[in-house]
Amino acid sequence: MDELSISLPIAERSYRLAIDKEHEELFRKAAKLIDKRIRDYSGSYAYKDKQDLLAMVALEYATGYLKNDRLLSENEKQWQAKLVAVDQALDEHFKSMKP
Repeated sequence: MDELSISLPIAERSYRLAIDKEHEELFRKAAKLIDKRIRDYSGSYAYKDKQDLLAMVALEYATGYLKNDRLLSENEKQWQAKLVAVDQALDEHFKSMKP
């Protein structure tokens, strides 16, 4: 994999990262999204410094991640149950076909 050294501005600071070249666009979009959410929070909440806003953004994204993770787990369980039911139906079908 090709590594790339980039600098991302987040909350008026620059962060140097070494990333896979194929992920550059993803990291740049993430940094812009974080900055947008910081601006949104700064207009809605009282804060002492950017650290407070970064904490709110981190909390928002962490809870969103956990919600999505739970949803994926629930969906996986539902699909697994459906696949077991299909497998059982196929087994019964083929057993009924045997002489």
